[in-house]
Amino acid sequence: MVAISFNSVLIIAAIAVVLPVGLALVPRFPVPLAVLEVIAGIVVGPSVFGWVRIDPAVQVLSQLGLGMLLFLAGLEIDVERLRGPLARLAAEAFAVSAGLGLLCGTFFWLAGQARQPLLVAIILMSTSAGLLLPLLKDAGEADTEFGQLVMTAAALAELVPIMLLSLFFSAAAKTTGDQLVSLAIFLVVVVLIGVTLAGVRRLNRVDRMLDYLSDRSGQLRVRAALTLALGCGVLAYRFGFASILGAFAAGLLVKVVEFTGREPNPLFKTKLEGIGFGFLIPIFFISTGVAFQLKDLLRHPIAIAEVPLFVIALFAVRGLPAVLYRRTIGVRRAAAAGLLQSITLTFVIVATQIGLAAGKLTQTLAAALVAAGLLSAALFPGLAGRLLRGPAGKPGDLPTSPG
Repeated sequence: MVAISFNSVLIIAAIAVVLPVGLALVPRFPVPLAVLEVIAGIVVGPSVFGWVRIDPAVQVLSQLGLGMLLFLAGLEIDVERLRGPLARLAAEAFAVSAGLGLLCGTFFWLAGQARQPLLVAIILMSTSAGLLLPLLKDAGEADTEFGQLVMTAAALAELVPIMLLSLFFSAAAKTTGDQLVSLAIFLVVVVLIGVTLAGVRRLNRVDRMLDYLSDRSGQLRVRAALTLALGCGVLAYRFGFASILGAFAAGLLVKVVEFTGREPNPLFKTKLEGIGFGFLIPIFFISTGVAFQLKDLLRHPIAIAEVPLFVIALFAVRGLPAVLYRRTIGVRRAAAAGLLQSITLTFVIVATQIGLAAGKLTQTLAAALVAAGLLSAALFPGLAGRLLRGPAGKPGDLPTSPG
């Protein structure tokens, strides 16, 4: 047997324990935990101290963490919100974002700073819904009209970029026609799986068995959900797409089958989040920091100068279209929504990894994009909180995100 070292995993696990404790001691610290995890990874990685490296154990757990993160992101999307007037308003704003993203991507391409303008455009039009949900919940805004509009817009800005990324940059097929056919077949298979699961789920005997085994050592609901995520990930890979598309689709399926139109098991989602945010997802974020090419970024002054430009571009692409919201939620809240929509980190990390693997991004450009994502997640929540904060500093106050 090949000896596998878990030294790096142990250090990463220790960091994952220490950081939430530190945030609990400073509850008003305005930086989400995910940002601190990436920064901590940079510090302990080769860029600074060199205590941790991306060895096989870290790599496998990091990939599982990425899949779990996308699975939980799909689980957070409220399908019912993707219809009605708020959804139409969010769709109009996202259409504007798509146009602005293409303009910005073309600008960076003409300036010689991007090999693939479409990839940059897709990155700029994304929003990290997984980072927004805890912020809105802790602020008491998740169920308000403002919160529902922001989350609907974020769902669109996470769902569509994942589809575009999978279609244009992770598909194995050579022609666009073949890619579209493969994607269509994959989506049909996923829908058929969902219809089958929904039919089986309606059987009373299955319902009783799930209830019986879910609170015992069998943990059937959790095992079935994670197996579905793995299965959809493998299925997506077999069709020539990145496994993240399958994990995200599995989260949507579980959301529709298990949480829509029925009283959900009260502990099911908590157990899934415990596995994800309690173990696998922190490894993904911290290992992303470990792999971050800080030295390459610092050796290229142009790349450093690109970071604030990308931050501005993120706000221009995702933030400015929120002006369409002003008649519905007011000018001040529309500005806050624009800042929140401009928060992106998870998708930037995923997209840059795929771009590097496909040879569409340089190491320095990928590092600049990730740094811009880190800054957006570090700066924009606090600025949005100031806009939302009431006269007494209570309503709308956005605290630190636990994710």
